Amino acid sequence: MKVVILCGGKGTRLREETEYRPKPMVPIGGRPILWHIMKTYASHGFREFILCLGYKGDIIKNYFRNYQWMAGDVSMKLGKEPRVRFHDKHDEENWSVTLAETGEETMTGGRIERIRRHLGEDEEFFLTYGDGVGSVDITAELAFHRKHKKLLTLTAVHPPGRFGELTLAGDNSVQAFNEKPQTEAGWINGGYFIASTKIFDYLQDTDKVMFEQEPMRQIASGGQLMAFHHEGFWHPMDTYQEYLLLNRLWEQGNAPWKIW
Repeated sequence: MKVVILCGGKGTRLREETEYRPKPMVPIGGRPILWHIMKTYASHGFREFILCLGYKGDIIKNYFRNYQWMAGDVSMKLGKEPRVRFHDKHDEENWSVTLAETGEETMTGGRIERIRRHLGEDEEFFLTYGDGVGSVDITAELAFHRKHKKLLTLTAVHPPGRFGELTLAGDNSVQAFNEKPQTEAGWINGGYFIASTKIFDYLQDTDKVMFEQEPMRQIASGGQLMAFHHEGFWHPMDTYQEYLLLNRLWEQGNAPWKIW
């Protein structure tokens, strides 16, 4: 079962980082956030990836083209019969990555429609964004999706708080401080979709259509959209402050999405 990741947006709200690279390549702990997302799926046994490229997609291509070279020591013989020997192994050697050019200005509906040919005979696929991390139980969500047999499942998450949360004692002393926690009320779309290939019936001529708008509204109005509730950690990287927060969690050894 393949994992489709939307990697083509321009990330304008994170311009400090995305002026020179695509948003999925913005690092957490020295690795692109895209790598963290892929590691989440791989930890559940899903290692076939289709990346929908757009803005500065060549940087993502170069990253995976050079992955083996950057993973460890390399010996080279130069000359008329050049040879390369890679001395070290890495945990991603069984990954399959398809780098699909889906257009720099294409909306999410069009990006999904354009990778249809890479799904082969699969009848369902994972779909997510390249700019958010979470401790989502992919295996449990897949079981949920197959049980209800609808066309589309999204992961419903609690939105992250905008401000630090204080726990105060009666004398106004601060007993606890939680920086930008998950709120307990309300749900939003956290991505981490599972889709039947029948959703392509809703994606005709959609280059300028956001999948999250008319196509998803139609799927929902037909009773074919279900929500998998995720109570654990989830956080986007939409702003520079969120970039700093996710990196701080990683550096402190307190990254809840690290399940591998």
